[in-house]
Amino acid sequence: MPNRIILNNVSYHGKGAIQAIPDEVKARGFKKAFVCSDPDLVKFNVTKKVTDLLDANNLEYVIYSNIKPNPTIENVQTGVEEFKKSGADYIISVGGGSSMDTAKAIGIIINNPEFADVRSLEGCAPTKNPTVPTIAVATTAGTAAEVTINYVITDVEKERKFVCVDPNDMAIIAISDPDMMATMPKGLTAATGMDALTHAIEGYTTKAAWDMTDMFHLKAIELIAQSLRGAVNGEDKGREGMALAQYIAGMGFSNVGLGIVHSMAHPLGALYDTPHGVANAIILPTVMEYNAEYTGEKYKHIAKAFGVENVDTMTQEEYRKAAVEAVKKLSQDVGIPQNLKEIVKEKDLDFLAISAFNDVCTGGNPKDTSVEEIKELYKSLI
Repeated sequence: MPNRIILNNVSYHGKGAIQAIPDEVKARGFKKAFVCSDPDLVKFNVTKKVTDLLDANNLEYVIYSNIKPNPTIENVQTGVEEFKKSGADYIISVGGGSSMDTAKAIGIIINNPEFADVRSLEGCAPTKNPTVPTIAVATTAGTAAEVTINYVITDVEKERKFVCVDPNDMAIIAISDPDMMATMPKGLTAATGMDALTHAIEGYTTKAAWDMTDMFHLKAIELIAQSLRGAVNGEDKGREGMALAQYIAGMGFSNVGLGIVHSMAHPLGALYDTPHGVANAIILPTVMEYNAEYTGEKYKHIAKAFGVENVDTMTQEEYRKAAVEAVKKLSQDVGIPQNLKEIVKEKDLDFLAISAFNDVCTGGNPKDTSVEEIKELYKSLI
């Protein structure tokens, strides 16, 4: 089966990239935007940076902000009804994964009404039509939702998250503007940055990885190693590096999948509302150790991308350990908790392990796993 790469039609990068939005809207003949953005971004005037541009160019829009940090089926259903009433003909998603994932599901259902039952979108749903034309504006440097074909929705009733993988959900235009990320607090910058690192490392080691995606992922790891500490400290260079790094990681993992770090993180978000980036960051080193013997020489290149010295003189065991330690050190430096003791309840371990094993990301893990082995990985972190 041939390898496949799916990317945005157009993407804009760097400071001031949002200035391209009005010209793109006019050139494409769009009339009214359905702006999907979470309530905090609206409250703190981050979304306003985009709507001010629309106002200045006499471009119509309506704002939809019934979006939770881990977006729910209800958020999508309400959004679909609001879109139908709005008279909009395109979407602008402004935010991180929550806003963009909600927008993807809304846009897909609008143009594929036979999938109105949001649960029917789980996995690789056979949708026929592309989503409502979407401009995706990132406000976090982590999820890369603006360039991926994936989105995640929380089923509150069943206490689970489900992953949707659909080439038809891709935004036609992606905007990665570090100025839109400047208001992120330190904790969110750290969590989303470690999410991006998890994307890069899991994408690099997944079963479907190949030369082109390896190129993306290694560059993303290098940029994150160089930039995340500075971004957390509010440095412009660090934020610019992370804005680019997370997008590059998305270019890769969207096309080859992930592994059990994400499988294990998803039920933590569904059950405890744990921030996705924090869950990934805590779990990543443990799963790297678990997968190490199934990754060939890839940990050598991860260690090099982190700037570890004398990697070429190391034994396989040494460079694998060096790669894991470099990830742990970065996580510690940016203030991520080092275990799940404050999150996971032992009574939930069976439920978490079964949920993680059944997650769509599990199949991409370099090492085949089991419910019991995943349970042991959780236990080792509490």
